[in-house]
Amino acid sequence: MRGQDEALVTALYAEHGAALWSFVVPLVAGDRVRAQDVVQETMLRAWRHPEVLDGARGPVRPWLFTVARHIVVDEWRRHRSDRDVPLELGAEAAEDDRTDAVLDTWIVGDALTRLSADHRAVLEQCYFQGRSTAEAARVLGVPEGTVKSRAHYALRALRLALQEMGVTA
Repeated sequence: MRGQDEALVTALYAEHGAALWSFVVPLVAGDRVRAQDVVQETMLRAWRHPEVLDGARGPVRPWLFTVARHIVVDEWRRHRSDRDVPLELGAEAAEDDRTDAVLDTWIVGDALTRLSADHRAVLEQCYFQGRSTAEAARVLGVPEGTVKSRAHYALRALRLALQEMGVTA
């Protein structure tokens, strides 16, 4: 690698490496060595496609996460025959592929960090805890109208944060 390329990959890894690794670990069933391999392969692909690093195209992180997910899925497909059990040897167990759900959870979690503490608190109470507006108001110690208003603006801010991250609805 040339010096400029090495600096680019180093900066990319410094900015996104830890988050990407945290995203990949659950996808590879906690295998930390495989997770590191996937992160390295993802960074290598980013280096091979410098056009995605252009800020005018949007944020790089969603692209990195998508590439990492594809690497894991491709690896899983490549080695699927190693795990196949002939039907005559036993019942075929359905495998629940939660990859998309994990990716969605991670992306929404990242977007939530971009909201104010008040907006996150209202969304936590109303959407994640399943509380009514009145219950959330009691827990947060604010009027019901404030909860409704904050929820409205929090959802708008969340939508904007997701758009800024390159997630489209």
